[in-house]
Amino acid sequence: MRIVTIIPAYNEEKTIKEVVEVALKYSDVLVVDDGSTDNTFSIANKSGSLVIKHDKNLGKGAAIKTGFKNALDNEYEIFVVMDGDGQHDPEFISALVSKMDDADIVIGSRFKGSDPDSMPVQRRFSNKLTTEIIKFVTGYHITDSQSGFRSFSISAARVFSDIIYDDYRYESEMFFQALKYKMVIKEQQIFCKYQDEKSHITWIHVLNYIIFVFKLLLRKYQNKGYFSFKSSTKKNSKEN
Repeated sequence: MRIVTIIPAYNEEKTIKEVVEVALKYSDVLVVDDGSTDNTFSIANKSGSLVIKHDKNLGKGAAIKTGFKNALDNEYEIFVVMDGDGQHDPEFISALVSKMDDADIVIGSRFKGSDPDSMPVQRRFSNKLTTEIIKFVTGYHITDSQSGFRSFSISAARVFSDIIYDDYRYESEMFFQALKYKMVIKEQQIFCKYQDEKSHITWIHVLNYIIFVFKLLLRKYQNKGYFSFKSSTKKNSKEN
């Protein structure tokens, strides 16, 4: 089975080498350098990863879509996506992949089992609130809607390659598309490392994100003739 780990990266020269080298123990690695102005590209390349570089910063969603399209063209069968900032431990790649037999998506959850005490307050608040909203909108029994560590099937990668958003909305739109196509989602507990760096997530970001998720709720009811909330909940959501 051909597995690739896609790492969207923007100015991650301090951490990308270690992330790539550990991930290579479990899969091929594709780094999508989203217009970095530092040495992310050259360091990732020297570390053994295939690297694609955007000419300018387009957004994390755009980087993930570039990775999916390239990996699909190269006939990979399982697609793992993780961040390049060192917070995600590549050692969990095999755990996510092991749950892919009957799943379309496996989310690496930081909240499954226990809450991460080291997570910055704004991230914790944003995640808790939006996860509850997305659970209500989709019926999926998830605990971590904002996790950037996920694995995908071929069919899921194809669908998510065509999402119109390139920014923070991309990863949440995945849930709406997953519901539409009746995908199966599972979760795998992971642990993250949070450094002392200042969080880039502001309360304005949180507010904009919540507004977007509420728009998903409106879309759900606008399209209720297309798919059923109750039936989708039973078919698509699995407890582990």
